[in-house]
Amino acid sequence: MIQTENLTKRFGDVLAVDDLSLTVDEGEVFGFLGPNGAGKTTTVRMLTCLIGPTSGSAVVNGHVVGRENTAIRRTVGILTETPGMYDSLSAEYNLELYARLYEVGDPKAAVEKYLRMLGLWERRAEDVGTFSKGMRQKLAIARALLHEPRILFLDEPTSALDPESALLIRDFVSGLRKQGRTIVLCTHNLDEADRLCDRIGVFKSRLLVVDTPARLRSQLFGRKVVFHLRGAAKPFVDSVRALPFSQEVRAVDNKLVLTLDDPEAHNPDLVRALVGVGADIQFVGELRRSLEDVYLQLVRSS
Repeated sequence: MIQTENLTKRFGDVLAVDDLSLTVDEGEVFGFLGPNGAGKTTTVRMLTCLIGPTSGSAVVNGHVVGRENTAIRRTVGILTETPGMYDSLSAEYNLELYARLYEVGDPKAAVEKYLRMLGLWERRAEDVGTFSKGMRQKLAIARALLHEPRILFLDEPTSALDPESALLIRDFVSGLRKQGRTIVLCTHNLDEADRLCDRIGVFKSRLLVVDTPARLRSQLFGRKVVFHLRGAAKPFVDSVRALPFSQEVRAVDNKLVLTLDDPEAHNPDLVRALVGVGADIQFVGELRRSLEDVYLQLVRSS
């Protein structure tokens, strides 16, 4: 669906995007993560043909960036971080205007569909200049979807929204995902990326790593299982350490903390071993690292 090879963008002496090679599959929600100035938005602008690359190549939905820009623009939708609207026009007229620019077959029907989906139909006659930040963000997402694009680029879709509006936007993105749309999400909200994205790419001018959030957590920190015992855990450390699959074992009060490659496979063996040496197990849990932990380690070590 999206493929780049050595995609690079310079602004004078500033290297904004460095030799990006990346594939995004059809129906995937792909997250771009990185600090300000990392090249996320510049990459989106190149892939949506708003700016041209300095070197390298990109193919979007079968069309080559730089040669088939009009075809690409017809098949993508984009929500920019600061979406511009005509403040003195109504929400309905704003969308009708863009629907006609996109040559949508039935502009009024398309506008009504997305205004209703995003809870703005009752406010359709009001000037956009009177809308709150959250309402304007919903309207901008509706604008990005009017022509039913196969690929949707969302740049900070929940930025500065109140919790209720942010939840509505996240739920809406989840609904689009279920429809099989390909979505590229740029966000600083790591919890949002963790919940919505199939894979993430961490940027810092260049692409540092690409993988699922779960695999990145496992690769960087391993999987840690916590056995909560009745009584002190220290007497059982040596017995657990002797098991061939135990990588790291430590006792913290009444808890045994273990690093394992495959907890699902080895937890039953651990339970049997601990019970066999007299441990009273209260419950077993997994110590999960957050995506924030992953992100900070990658960015700080790059």
